[in-house]
Amino acid sequence: MKGILGRKLGMTQVFTQNGRLIPVTVIEVEPNVVTQIKTKEIDGYEAIQLGFMTKKEKSSNKPELGHVKKANTTPKRFLKELRGVDVSQYTLGQEVKADIFTAGEIVDVTGTTKGKGTQGVIKRHNQSTGPMSHGSQYHRGVGSMGTMKPMRVFKGKKLPGRMGNETVTIQNLEIVSIDMENNLILIKGNVPGNNKSTVLIRTAIKNKPNKEEHILKSYLDETVAEEVIENVEEVNAEETSVEETIEEVVESTEETNEEAIVEEENPSQESNQE
Repeated sequence: MKGILGRKLGMTQVFTQNGRLIPVTVIEVEPNVVTQIKTKEIDGYEAIQLGFMTKKEKSSNKPELGHVKKANTTPKRFLKELRGVDVSQYTLGQEVKADIFTAGEIVDVTGTTKGKGTQGVIKRHNQSTGPMSHGSQYHRGVGSMGTMKPMRVFKGKKLPGRMGNETVTIQNLEIVSIDMENNLILIKGNVPGNNKSTVLIRTAIKNKPNKEEHILKSYLDETVAEEVIENVEEVNAEETSVEETIEEVVESTEETNEEAIVEEENPSQESNQE
């Protein structure tokens, strides 16, 4: 088991070399710091605590400052505990980066869904509406409350209430690509939560086999770059030729205007003889 905290940036799409389009969610993964290591001898179980996103010291209280001081790091905005990890592979204050995962690896992503406020049973539980005709008098109701004998509503009855704002885990998502330069992980499909919300990426609990790595189409390939440069040079050459032509036309026009002015100032000899 391994995991890392990240921030959801939004969705986009990438293309493979064979022209396949893949919708992906972009997750920014800044280096996480191991702020605590728990062992069976002291805590009764094994786990590591990861810190994500640095915050100002003046926004932290003394217990928080004392806690991160042991790991020799700055205060963190989010702390998350991961169980089931091999604590012997981690040290206090160690940085965990995106390279702990590989392209094609299957992961589970946990996040907080968007809050939608109080909603009815049709939107909240996907129930069907009643007849929409005028005489139905029953369009978006909650349905039967139960039998007459118990004279109460059974536990678990689907009713209106608050929808969303829940911790949800989507399993068996594929990592399409990892960008270490920009600290980004591209995950196929959608993940729960608003943009800029915090998510947890960890090894798939169902131990799905890894998939083949996708070879993405890069628009910065050498061949593509050469074609772009050639096109730019051709356009520049055309613009230069057009500019030269305009300059020639302007010069010829100026010469013609000068000749006309000279003729006006010095009339021809024939007119003088007359």
